[in-house]
Amino acid sequence: MRNSHNSQQMQVNAGSMADIAFLLLIFFMITTTIVNDKGISLLLPPDRQETEMVPINERNLFKIQINSQDKLLVEGEPRDNTSGLREEIKTFILNNGKSTDLSESPSKAVVSIKTNRGTTQEMFIKTLDEVKAAYYEIYAQRAGITPAEYRNLSLTVPAEKRLYDKGRKGLPMNISIAEPSN
Repeated sequence: MRNSHNSQQMQVNAGSMADIAFLLLIFFMITTTIVNDKGISLLLPPDRQETEMVPINERNLFKIQINSQDKLLVEGEPRDNTSGLREEIKTFILNNGKSTDLSESPSKAVVSIKTNRGTTQEMFIKTLDEVKAAYYEIYAQRAGITPAEYRNLSLTVPAEKRLYDKGRKGLPMNISIAEPSN
């Protein structure tokens, strides 16, 4: 009789285990955050049907090409790296028609980046960062603040929005990213 009494004590109530598992599942679903990679934010061009081709004067085009060995060709001159590129772009954009080799005006200046299918993403991003940094330095200078401060301006704060607009007024960030070639 003693053995039958022990066997009754060994039973486990499985109903509460299902409740606990369900509560744990809900807890982890609520508390888990899913990592969301932002990637590179680029404004995609509109459909070809909606756009008309606008001719660009060769003088207003600053050409950067990157080959499959990550070597640069900047305005026809070979380069191994992006050193000095930012200053050249700023000089090109801010020419205001002074030199006939550079852009007519900041609003007409276009910086073109063309890659090869073998170009690494690292080199493309490094080059794109230099181009954008040149524009942000110009914007910051026009707004009277540092480039880091300009990039951190909040467009929801009216005073900061005015600084942002002051920096960009009449000077769009004209960057053309051409389709990679073989």
